[in-house]
Amino acid sequence: MNKYTAEELLSFIEKSPTSFHAVESMALELEEAGFKHLYEEELWNLKPDGKYYVTRNGSSLIAFTIPSEEMKSFQIMASHSDSPTFKLKENPEIEAEGHFVKLNVEKYGGMLMAPWFDRPLSLAGRLLFREEDQIVSRLVKVDRDLVQIPSLAIHMNREVNDGYAYNPQNDMLPLFGGEGTKGSLMKILSEQAGVSPEHVLGMDIYLYNRMKGSIWGAKEEFISSARLDDLQCAFSSLKGFLVSRNRKHVMMHCVLDNEEVGSLTRQGAASTFLKDTLERISDGMGLDRASYLRALASSFMLSADNAHSVHPNYQDKTDPGNRPYINGGIVLKFNANQKYTTDGISSAVFRTICAHAQVPCQVYVNRSDIPGGSTLGNISNGQVSLPMADIGLPQLAMHSPYETAGVKDTEHLIKAARTFYSSDIEIVKDHIYKVKMDDETEE
Repeated sequence: MNKYTAEELLSFIEKSPTSFHAVESMALELEEAGFKHLYEEELWNLKPDGKYYVTRNGSSLIAFTIPSEEMKSFQIMASHSDSPTFKLKENPEIEAEGHFVKLNVEKYGGMLMAPWFDRPLSLAGRLLFREEDQIVSRLVKVDRDLVQIPSLAIHMNREVNDGYAYNPQNDMLPLFGGEGTKGSLMKILSEQAGVSPEHVLGMDIYLYNRMKGSIWGAKEEFISSARLDDLQCAFSSLKGFLVSRNRKHVMMHCVLDNEEVGSLTRQGAASTFLKDTLERISDGMGLDRASYLRALASSFMLSADNAHSVHPNYQDKTDPGNRPYINGGIVLKFNANQKYTTDGISSAVFRTICAHAQVPCQVYVNRSDIPGGSTLGNISNGQVSLPMADIGLPQLAMHSPYETAGVKDTEHLIKAARTFYSSDIEIVKDHIYKVKMDDETEE
C-alpha cells in the first residue's frame, strides 16, 4: 500500500510542474468526486451535504463540504502549491557570442542553486492571450527536454569545490538554443497553448525539473522527486479529505500559492482568500455575525508544510533532543517565537488524532543557534485567527529541484488527515478541548 501511494504521489507531481498545474490536477479530481466549481465573482447557493471548491488566480484552491446537521465549526487543513524555481523574465531571449541563445530568468523563492546545473529542464506555466473580446489564460507544459544550465568546467575554476557564491544573473541562465534560434521561444510556448504568438499578451512561465520521480533504497524506502515540498502534503490532504465525512463541521482542503516568497499576494496565506471563503460559507448557511465568530472560535486548522529530517551526513544540524527521521511519521513543528503555530494545546489535539489514526508522530524544533523560516500557518492567522498546529512530513534536500522523503510517510499523513476531517473537535471553553472520533469515543 505504501509503494502504491508513493507511485500515486509521483504521478500527481509529474502532472503538476507549477502551482497552476497542481490546482488544475486537484480540481479535476474534485470534479470526479462530485464537487461543484464555485466562482468568487458569482453568487453561491450552498446546500446541506453540498460539495464545492473555489480557486483564486488559478494557483490557489479551497475545497469544502457543507454538513448535514447544524454547523459547529470549520476543520481546515492547509498546504501550499508553489516551490522554489526560476521564473522567465519578460523579453527573455539573450544572444551570446552569435552562437548561443540563453534565457533571462530570476529566482523564485529561497533555493539550493547548485543542484539545478547539468540536468534536463523545461518550461511550464500559463499564457494570457486575446480571444475575441476577452483575455483568457491557458496552461502550457513543454513536455520535452528544452533547456539546461551547464556548469563551468573545473579547469576554468579550480576553487569551485572550496565554496562558490553563485550569481543568479550570471551563473544560472539556462541555455535554450544555438545559432539562429533567437525568436523561437514564444513560438514553442504558444504552440503548446494552441494560440498564435501575436495573440499572447502575458505569461507566467517557470523552469521545471524533467527528471522523473523515483522510489529507491535497499528496501525501496525512499522517494525522490521535484516539489515534494509541499505537494506531498497537498496530495495527502486531498486524499484524506476525499474519503472523509463529517455531519457537524465544514471540512476544508486549502492549498495556497506563494508561500515560498512570503505569501503576500492575493492568492497567498496573507491574503483574504481563506477569510473571504469562510465568510461566504457562513453567509450561505444563514449564520449571523455572532454565530460565525462562535464557529471560528471553535474551529481548528492544520498547517501542513514539509519538515526537515535528520541528515545522515550533517547530524549536528538538528536539535539534540528532537530528531525526526524519514519514515518515522508526521512531524509536529514547534518554535518559541511562533514561526510555527503549534503550542501545548494544539499539539495535544493533534497527538490525539494521530493516536486514533494509529500513525507515529515526531517533533521538530530548530537548534537554538539556527533560525527557522515561517510557513503559511502563522501568516494566515493574520487574517483569520484560529487554533492551529504546524505539521509536515520529514524530508532531505529541502528546496532542491530533486528532494527526498519517505515512502511510508505519505500514507501516514493521509490516515491522519482522514481522521482529522472525520473528527468532532470541540472547544468546551478557552483552552479546554473535547475530541470525539468516528466511534464517538471521547479523548
